[in-house]
Amino acid sequence: MHSAALSHHTVSDVMTHTAVAIGRDAPYKEIVALMDQWKVSALPVLEGEGRVVGVVSEADLLPKEAFRGADPGPGELSEAAKAGAVRAGDLMSSPAVTVHAGASLPEAARIMARRKVKRLPVVDEIGMLEGVVSRSDLLKVFLRKDDEIEAEIRRSVLDGAALTGLDVTVVEGVATLRGTLPDRALVPLLARATRAVEGVVDVRMEFGGREETAP
Repeated sequence: MHSAALSHHTVSDVMTHTAVAIGRDAPYKEIVALMDQWKVSALPVLEGEGRVVGVVSEADLLPKEAFRGADPGPGELSEAAKAGAVRAGDLMSSPAVTVHAGASLPEAARIMARRKVKRLPVVDEIGMLEGVVSRSDLLKVFLRKDDEIEAEIRRSVLDGAALTGLDVTVVEGVATLRGTLPDRALVPLLARATRAVEGVVDVRMEFGGREETAP
């Protein structure tokens, strides 16, 4: 299938360029206040001219409450140590899980899912902070209008593969391909290329008047 069908937006297209960050010496209460003020669940920790060295998240702050007046159990010593921390440098998770501005949206989504984080600092080649990307930022591609998605599938998938016997309709992000297919071996390739178009929620196929399950 034509390469233009692949996701072309990058993290830089959806990230917040003006990111709130803190230094290693930021005190606990200041961190909590900033998170509340800016409605964020994590803050990058910077040193020097702006290099990201860690991230303080809500999960890093909670042990102070969880272990208030309680003794840590087996396997809880590291969390208990954070309960006594009062500065960002001791509270933060390090090294920080980050992403580059040029990364694709699926790549950023995979990092978030794999590392179980809601926000990622966006850094340049030497680790300097450029912005922050959140889960909600990555979902912005699903705000694309159905007719825009439809036009891109026709242009980059169907026309790109010279599949003149097929047409597509998109309703609420669900793309339905209809018509005749010259080679059934193209079905998985066609489904994969269509799913790669930004904003596509699901793919359905109807060939020869019969509905098929997209691989």
